[in-house]
Amino acid sequence: MRRRTFSGILLVEYAVLVVVGTTVLVAMYENGQPWWLAAPLLLALAVQIAFWPREPYQFLYLAVETALVVGLVALHPFFWALGFSLSATIPSAYPNRFGALWIGLLALMVGVILNLPYPTGRPEDLLSTLVLACGYAGFGYLSYSWTRAEEAQLRTQVLLEDLQEAHRQLRAYADRVEELAVVEERNRLAREMHDTLGHRLTVAAVQLEGAQRLIPSNPDRAARMVGTVREQVREALSELRRVVATLRTPLEADLSLSHALTRLAAGFEEATGLAVRLTLPDDPPSLPDAHRLACYRAAQEALTNVQRHAQAREVWLELTDQDGMVMLQVGDDGVGLPADAEGAGFGLRGLRERAGQLGGELALESRPGGGTLVSFRLPWPTEDIDG
Repeated sequence: MRRRTFSGILLVEYAVLVVVGTTVLVAMYENGQPWWLAAPLLLALAVQIAFWPREPYQFLYLAVETALVVGLVALHPFFWALGFSLSATIPSAYPNRFGALWIGLLALMVGVILNLPYPTGRPEDLLSTLVLACGYAGFGYLSYSWTRAEEAQLRTQVLLEDLQEAHRQLRAYADRVEELAVVEERNRLAREMHDTLGHRLTVAAVQLEGAQRLIPSNPDRAARMVGTVREQVREALSELRRVVATLRTPLEADLSLSHALTRLAAGFEEATGLAVRLTLPDDPPSLPDAHRLACYRAAQEALTNVQRHAQAREVWLELTDQDGMVMLQVGDDGVGLPADAEGAGFGLRGLRERAGQLGGELALESRPGGGTLVSFRLPWPTEDIDG
């Protein structure tokens, strides 16, 4: 069936065809005019307007319909009313200047046929022809306007559907981002809990083991070690409160990385009795909070692993700044790396995540002369330092 953006045009065409065709055929029959010629043309026109061809054949379709209308007008002048429905059809295929010229040509041919009985031309007939042409143009413009309005509505509907789909995708992306943010925050919280409580509790456990062995032979030293454990537990509780409440760095805001590492090494020596040879730059770098906390956590985790696994007598901790990299190295003279050292331990995985987030890397290797060397490297930050 005819594919129209405004389906009412088809009903109007049939209504005009039935009313005009019936009226004129009756008049032709009563006046003895060749109604038998007009009837087949009307039937052909009725069949044709029920079908709307594809785009390559629309020109031929409209040309045949124009010929049928002009032929009917030639048989009886009252068939000029059929030109209104044809004028409304033309803009469906040619909503441009070509369609307007076609409607003008139709009005001209119908006007010529209506004025053929009066070759000299009467003013009233010329005026009627002008009114007829204006009527055809008016119907064509009305059809054009209806067609454009329907197409605009269809485009609006398509845009609305596209917008709704984009909104659904945006909601899905937002939910995904929120999920990833939750996972990232959980990982960060896990790292903070491990780096703070893990370190403190490991030191406390080692101290308690030593105090337990010294109770029979040296109760005074055992009591001092228990006091140290008490301080470690208190600090662990403070760290836990800070992590759970605000997840902020446990380092004081005005404490530089060099001072923080010095305090960490001193606490490690006091808790374990292992000597820490600390090497810090004379002019320590001023790092952003994220870099400073990452280096501090790397030193903390490395010292904790030395205490738990290395069986070392001496530890080396060095902070350097060279070749656009901030490097923290922790070495020991212990038993060296186990076979599964690269994949073992949540702490090392957490450090690798910290390094990766800042564009750096963590290296774990055997130290020349025996033991283990942990290297934590971060690129020098290119953005402005936040404090």
